[in-house]
Amino acid sequence: MPAASPSSVRTGLPVSRQVLADHVYEALLEWLMDGRLEPGAAVSIDGMARELEVSPTPVREALARLEHTGMVRRVALKGYRVAPVFTREDFAELMEARLSIEPVNARLACSRMTPDGLAALKQAVEDLRTAPRGGSFAEYRSYLEADERFHQLIAAQASNQFLLAAYNTLGGQIQRFRLFGGVGITDAEQAIAEHQAVLDALLSGDPEAAATAMTKHVENVRGRAMADAPED
Repeated sequence: MPAASPSSVRTGLPVSRQVLADHVYEALLEWLMDGRLEPGAAVSIDGMARELEVSPTPVREALARLEHTGMVRRVALKGYRVAPVFTREDFAELMEARLSIEPVNARLACSRMTPDGLAALKQAVEDLRTAPRGGSFAEYRSYLEADERFHQLIAAQASNQFLLAAYNTLGGQIQRFRLFGGVGITDAEQAIAEHQAVLDALLSGDPEAAATAMTKHVENVRGRAMADAPED
């Protein structure tokens, strides 16, 4: 059990149920991403509630949300356990799925993008440039959020409900893959340049250029992650 909890949970102030659940979710996510909850470890709802000085309800709600990301798994009659770290095979399958979905999203979004959507994408790239990139999750959380927001915006702007649903099933797993290399953010400059290339293609109104730029980005992310990852 972690020795300390984030100050955002222990505010000592009355908060709404949703705000409290969000705080608990962020606390548990931080512990998972920083390795303070180890792969395969059992997660006690009552124990976490005591540690965070909250009732079991927001912990239960946070774990249900985390289950959708793949970060934890619910085992029948045994409660929750931390999911194992991706194997190379798991990671290869995830990136194969991304390469099947995200270039198509970029191609469609190019012709369906709204002015507000483009403005939001520009902001996401700017946020990537200015976000801290330290070694702990607390230090690179905002970078990761901007990265995810960029891809989510393109998926939404593709305006295809089935592609969006398919992309959303990958959302949490994409976050989980950050644990694959175990080294935090090491490719910021390359990734920011690749996001800018996707944005430039979208701004140009060339659907094939947008799809190509997205393909190159996902392929490059795959290559960098595989190079950083330890052997299984």
